[in-house]
Amino acid sequence: MVAFLGTGLLGANFVKALLKKGTQVQVWNRTASKAAALETDGAKAFADVADAVKGADIVHLTLKDDATVDEVLAKAHQGLKPGAIIIDHTTTSAAGAIRRTHDWKEHGFTYLHAPVFMGPQNALEGTGYMLVSGDQRLINQLEPTLSQMTGKVLNFGTEEGKAAGMKLLGNLFLVTFTAGIADTLSLAKALDIPLDDINTLFESWNPGMALAARLQRVAGGKYDQPSWELNMARKDTQLFMEAAAEGGTTFAVIPAIAAEMDKWIAKGHGNDDWTVIGKDAATR
Repeated sequence: MVAFLGTGLLGANFVKALLKKGTQVQVWNRTASKAAALETDGAKAFADVADAVKGADIVHLTLKDDATVDEVLAKAHQGLKPGAIIIDHTTTSAAGAIRRTHDWKEHGFTYLHAPVFMGPQNALEGTGYMLVSGDQRLINQLEPTLSQMTGKVLNFGTEEGKAAGMKLLGNLFLVTFTAGIADTLSLAKALDIPLDDINTLFESWNPGMALAARLQRVAGGKYDQPSWELNMARKDTQLFMEAAAEGGTTFAVIPAIAAEMDKWIAKGHGNDDWTVIGKDAATR
């Protein structure tokens, strides 16, 4: 018996996938109609979260944030089956994941934080990535169950909260990547370059393929053999901003990057590789 708390787009499709595999699933959502809608797929919906977890060996959560997870689990506590395992897929802080691991152990329950890089379609298909860390015996015990829910389980070792940190790192990259795309489209708009031409460029020249090498370059600590000097990168950045201003568009992140470049140029790094702007972040 499984309970699923939080049946938004991601949670609902996790539930549908479990039901297709023959798993009995009890569901709850703050908006009761979203949980009730899953009864047509075979789930059993409850208005009270404590009732939803009764008899469940495993309780999954896909909620909003730390505060919501704490609130919902506090209300569910009285209905939890002794020894139940709580698997939390919510994107939370690392500190919150660590605290809940310890707190629920004191209450006699097992809590594992297992955030995901999965969209609703991934949840339905059992594809994507699920992140775990902490008690390796527990993870080994649960790995067959978790593997059925996702394409790949990424185990980041014994450190509690590390999976939460890795999820935040990934989401930060997605946020900055998307903001960079938005700025690219803003420059294209200013220069009257159509989307088809942008697609043609990136279908042939894919800068994403250089991600691993660029990460090593930024973090490597050697910036005195430049492939692109910071002064030149800053010159081009100024061209971006001037073209956008002339075309009547604005940038989301480029002005902040220009300011960071200026800071490093002022410190005497203008002739270094432009990745020197990541030096402080890479230094431990």
